[in-house]
Amino acid sequence: MDIGNMASILQAFRDGHVSLEEALNKLRILPYENLEFAKLDHHRSLRQGFAEVVFCEGKTIDQVVTIIKRLGEHSDNLLATRASQEMFNAVHELIPDAQYHVLPKLIVIERKCLPRDEERFILVITAGTSDIPVAEEAAVTAEIMGNLVKRVFDVGVAGIHRLFDQRSLIEQANVVVVVAGMEGALASVVGGMVAKPVIAVPTSVGYGASFGGLAALLSMLNSCAAGVGVVNIDNGFGAGRLASIINHMR
Repeated sequence: MDIGNMASILQAFRDGHVSLEEALNKLRILPYENLEFAKLDHHRSLRQGFAEVVFCEGKTIDQVVTIIKRLGEHSDNLLATRASQEMFNAVHELIPDAQYHVLPKLIVIERKCLPRDEERFILVITAGTSDIPVAEEAAVTAEIMGNLVKRVFDVGVAGIHRLFDQRSLIEQANVVVVVAGMEGALASVVGGMVAKPVIAVPTSVGYGASFGGLAALLSMLNSCAAGVGVVNIDNGFGAGRLASIINHMR
């Protein structure tokens, strides 16, 4: 349920095309629909501009299918994160236009592309190739939410000349998402290069003393570069959503 859908319902009632009871039934799902195991927030798109995103990890296949099916009946665009191949297969049987992004484990339904400002783009950068799954979660999230996204992969500080080759692109970006594991130093380097918001995403990539991404998280939180914000370990979705909000601000 978005503003357009609500306006259509109210206009149809005003013009006599639907009865009061029919209009009320369509609006009844506001503010949420109770499935017992989940309470679906169909009002989310009205408040935040995008439908409720489904976090699949920890849910059963049947729960994921039911939630996505019900959300898909009221929203043109949907995103489900941390979804397994088996979850997607079950969803795809009911919703043939659903797509699966293997690396970031995302289920995407995009029936109505949101308008994108070609003058403003989000740049997603990774320190290493192993960080790409988290980076793709951020990139695809931002894309379905109506943003132009560009990608630069494997330009970490171990070969920092690779990053400097991308300086022009980095400076043109409206928002930069930096995804890095190991010691997480790339976020500080990029933060010191630009006067743009930098969203740092620590990943769990690294050997033992990286402590599953904690070392990168602490490095990014202690960055000496101004203008660097940090999301949780491996939280590509959170970075993509935040980058989208910033990129749409005027």
